[in-house]
Amino acid sequence: MNIDNETDQMALQQAESEFDAIRPYRDDEVKSVVKRLIYDRQLNKLMSRMIPWLPARLRTWLLRMALVRVDTTLKFQKRFMRPVVNYVISKYTRGVTFEHDSISPEERYTFMSNHRDIVLDSAILSKKLLDAKFPTTCEIAIGDNLLIYPWIKRVVRLNKAFTVKRGLSPRELLQSSQLVSRYMHYAITQKRENIWIAQREGRAKDSNDRTQESVLKMLSMGGEGSVIDCLRDLHIVPLSISYEYDPCDYLKAQEFQQKRDNPSFRKSQHDDLDNMKTGILGYKGRVHYHAAACINEWLDELKDLSKTEIYTAIAHRIDQEIHAGYRLYPGNYVALDELNGTQQYRAFYSKRDKRIFDTYVRRQLKKVRMADADLPYLRERILTMYANPVINKLKLEEGE
Repeated sequence: MNIDNETDQMALQQAESEFDAIRPYRDDEVKSVVKRLIYDRQLNKLMSRMIPWLPARLRTWLLRMALVRVDTTLKFQKRFMRPVVNYVISKYTRGVTFEHDSISPEERYTFMSNHRDIVLDSAILSKKLLDAKFPTTCEIAIGDNLLIYPWIKRVVRLNKAFTVKRGLSPRELLQSSQLVSRYMHYAITQKRENIWIAQREGRAKDSNDRTQESVLKMLSMGGEGSVIDCLRDLHIVPLSISYEYDPCDYLKAQEFQQKRDNPSFRKSQHDDLDNMKTGILGYKGRVHYHAAACINEWLDELKDLSKTEIYTAIAHRIDQEIHAGYRLYPGNYVALDELNGTQQYRAFYSKRDKRIFDTYVRRQLKKVRMADADLPYLRERILTMYANPVINKLKLEEGE
């Protein structure tokens, strides 16, 4: 064994030991985890649903071939995740585009995005970074509420995910936030990895994308110096994600009614799995990713503000960049006109566009499985989801 490599590996293990409870797998752990995955009964059962025409032995062989010689997390993303994401894109979208002129492969970034899909937001970003010849992908912040089965936890840790714990007491939340923040600073500055994190906890179910200041406060806990110094170290890049169709829209609308009718309603683990499955295997139409410029240079303009004002200003700036990067589709304008009962944005869609979108909404509403479904309310919720990106982008263009 090369002594230098062995020494480097030991130094890495020692440096990362603080983060063992939340970090992705180290490369020296990958081989043993991969072996367990190949014969995992639950993962093979999932594959049987995705490719039921293949006999069990061939499914196991296919999984083994996909994972053979995978001995790093980056190889796992290239050899396993990338083909899976390519399959999802080819089968369930009309293509994914990625504007990245404002960022450089030489740098490492914290991509902070609006949140459309539990799994695919970060998975597609990693695939597009590889396609654009970036040397690495991104590590992923994921809530531990989604790690329902052991195989899911293994897969996401192989896929460079680090865990954000949910449902904690205030004291535990503070300690957890500090640990996550320290890890993110370590990942960017020492491991030289990119990071993806949503601008808020959970998805904005009405697509009214707003950055939570609490997320920014968490990010600033782990560095050194002022708030601005800590955030500058993370190289934050606002990232806009635009879906022509959100396959989970009817599930989100359904949740709106459930919470309206029962304020104490909480999603179950089954609901989370249903959302993940629907998001991956549902049709999304055209999908667009837009990376804005890193906010570091702009941060210097905030040095005379108080901490509270700094967080508010940064959240507002990230919102502006995300809204500016939206790609709007005809259905977005149809939804806004139908929501308002006008034809104000008729120039942005044809009669055919309107017919296609209206048919789509009707089909989505038919998927709702509630005995007391309030169809007018559910339709209004879906229309609002598609209208809000237009509203936010127009407000930005009008200087509001």
